[in-house]
Amino acid sequence: MKISEISGKITAFMTLTALIAGFILTVTGKKDDFSLNENRKLVSFPEFSLTALTDGTYGKQLNQYITDHFFGREKWVSVQADINSYMGEKIMNGVYMDSKGLLDAEVSSRKISRKNIEAVNKFFGNYIGTAYFTAVPTTSGIYGDRLPEYLMTNPEKNQIDFLYDNLTDGIRTIDTYNILRMLNDNYICYRNDTRLTSYGAYYVYKTVIQKLGFRPSSYDKYTIKHITSDFRGNLYNRCLYNGTEPDILDIYTYSGGAEVTSCTAYCNNGMTYRKTLNDEKFLESGDMYRMYLGNEEPFIRIKTSVNNEKKLLLIKDSYADCFIQFLIQHYSEIAVVSPEHMEKPLSSFINPDNYEQTLFLFGIDSMGNENLFDLINR
Repeated sequence: MKISEISGKITAFMTLTALIAGFILTVTGKKDDFSLNENRKLVSFPEFSLTALTDGTYGKQLNQYITDHFFGREKWVSVQADINSYMGEKIMNGVYMDSKGLLDAEVSSRKISRKNIEAVNKFFGNYIGTAYFTAVPTTSGIYGDRLPEYLMTNPEKNQIDFLYDNLTDGIRTIDTYNILRMLNDNYICYRNDTRLTSYGAYYVYKTVIQKLGFRPSSYDKYTIKHITSDFRGNLYNRCLYNGTEPDILDIYTYSGGAEVTSCTAYCNNGMTYRKTLNDEKFLESGDMYRMYLGNEEPFIRIKTSVNNEKKLLLIKDSYADCFIQFLIQHYSEIAVVSPEHMEKPLSSFINPDNYEQTLFLFGIDSMGNENLFDLINR
């Protein structure tokens, strides 16, 4: 028998042995309910029924269960990502893998929901104050020149322009795309996440707050606390690629300035509780970014020591979470609304007309969520 044949049989035997061992360990090993690295719940063992068996549902669910709980699965995914990148296959699970930073490779497939645009326009039609809209580009918009041309047929600049062009004339749109593009040699975006760093959020704040009628706080007045240098974000969760350096989470505190006097969360079930603006316990979770604002709630009322009786209604997604720390110096009250977490109409929490200014601040990638603003007008 030739050496090559012996080698082939040994390789086949070792592969088969590894698969059998992996299957046995999968069946007998401990089953987790949640993946910290992927920041998601893992599939539970499916409930058997004849209907599910005959229509194929049970087989699909069982296959997903085995996939989610296969022994060492996260390590296999991470190794596969490294191999793909080395072999020139830069895209995995919709993420473009680059040592400089991960990017969303599906940027051009996004569509801005006209339903969302109509909902914002309707809100403004019933609102007596001044409304502003800020669409924040993701890392794929700011660093789009790193993506292959075929992935950039519908760049984020076009998506933002489409959104702004279709908002009613009375809504004041604020451009942050161009300033962020100008600053893209700085650490304004996370390497492993679609969102802005606190440093990037400061420059969004600086642009936005002037449009809202205030003079921005000077950067050199802030004390910066590095909370962690091990942050892996929402892009990493999708591919587990370790070829990109982890990120830093920062908290900015204005020296000698206004402070938060109370921060109250309002839940969908009617319960309320006191909370802090930042919650460092989330640094031990699968979603470190939740350190900003803590638990996801539909409504948070922030009161400050600013004595000007100015109040802001901020309707936002997670792109605004590290932005809020800069607003503290300008408003006596900030009402923070997260539409994606609302189960009741906005009117169940507040009357928007009690706030003279309303700022919509969203990542442009959120505007394709058809149901995002379903409850802001009921």
